[in-house]
Amino acid sequence: MHSSAVLLIEFGSIILALGLLGRFAARFRFSPIPLYLLAGLAFGKGGLLPLGASEEFVATGAEIGVILLLLMLGLEYTASDLVSNLKAHYPSGLVDFTLNALPGAAAALLLGWGPVAAVVLAGVTWISSSGVIAKVLGDLGRVGNRETPVILSVLVLEDLAMAVYLPIVTALVAGVGLAAGSVTLAIALGAAGLVLFAAVRYGRVVSRFVSSDDPEKLLLVVLGLTILVAGVAQQLQVSAAVGAFLVGIALSGEVAEGAHTLLSPLRDLFAAVFFVFFGLHTDPASIPPVLLPALLLAVVTAATKIATGHWAARRAGISVKGRWRAGGALVARGEFSIVIAGLAVTAGIEPSLGPLATAYVLILVVLGPLTARYTEPLATRWTRLREARRTPSPERAAEPRAEAPVGD
Repeated sequence: MHSSAVLLIEFGSIILALGLLGRFAARFRFSPIPLYLLAGLAFGKGGLLPLGASEEFVATGAEIGVILLLLMLGLEYTASDLVSNLKAHYPSGLVDFTLNALPGAAAALLLGWGPVAAVVLAGVTWISSSGVIAKVLGDLGRVGNRETPVILSVLVLEDLAMAVYLPIVTALVAGVGLAAGSVTLAIALGAAGLVLFAAVRYGRVVSRFVSSDDPEKLLLVVLGLTILVAGVAQQLQVSAAVGAFLVGIALSGEVAEGAHTLLSPLRDLFAAVFFVFFGLHTDPASIPPVLLPALLLAVVTAATKIATGHWAARRAGISVKGRWRAGGALVARGEFSIVIAGLAVTAGIEPSLGPLATAYVLILVVLGPLTARYTEPLATRWTRLREARRTPSPERAAEPRAEAPVGD
């Protein structure tokens, strides 16, 4: 009875603290993710108020948070959208992967963490935060800009790549052999292909089966189906997140819109719990030793993301200013970087990976909105200064040149 009361008090305190932090972030119009991570650091071992009874309960809530994050991501797209984006923009996706995943992999190898940690850190530095970027674009009034479809296409390709990448990481951190890992990847790719095919051909049938005029019944069916499929996927060592993502893709039309509206509050709640849970497993004292590598990695991958957006927008025929805006908007990392790092932290792959990922995300989730706002003005000003230095002023051009003295 006593432990039950302590659990309720601790978990209630966490939810209340998250609500207050979310309101604080909304008031100043920035992402609450860094505040949630800091709350986790405060509640974890070595923090100000370490938890006891509620940690296991928080772990379950965090797992549901990841499932809902990926489900809501899948609801954003239809299967036809994903296929058309893949055909039209796959070169941008390849450039994005090359410029942003390789620095993370190289950093892990230079730190002596081994190949598994290299694959994990590559994902941490590769995937931008769709949630933070969408909010920033809305705040800056750029949703209707010409470069915005380019930004969204890069994000869609990253999200689609998650369906392949997550099973690979899951198999690697689980320590399964090459044969078992290949089987896991084959199952994941087969499941993804089957769901995409079914969604394109029979999406309306699936949505009609799930559909209900009663919001309560719709919520229960979609949520129950998602958690069931996620559990089956995890049992097959594919990844619960991939299963939830595929469920979201399979739903379309009014069902997807209705489910999105009903599940958004739950997603926000459990996603916040997930960030707290990640922070709980990170000792604040372990962050200072990796702060410099995290800062260097953040600077490098901020530059490579800007280059990615610039290249993709240039390929789409966007103006120079729009190219810089596209690059600056893609810098923010957030929820999925933490999801990827969380797989390695849970498996105990590398003790320093969690603290580095925490510091890295904290830096870029704060820097991202700033680069989105100021990259284009700074680049334009720098270009003008360069042109001014190359072009002589009218006064200097009009000055008569001094004649060379004539020798005797």
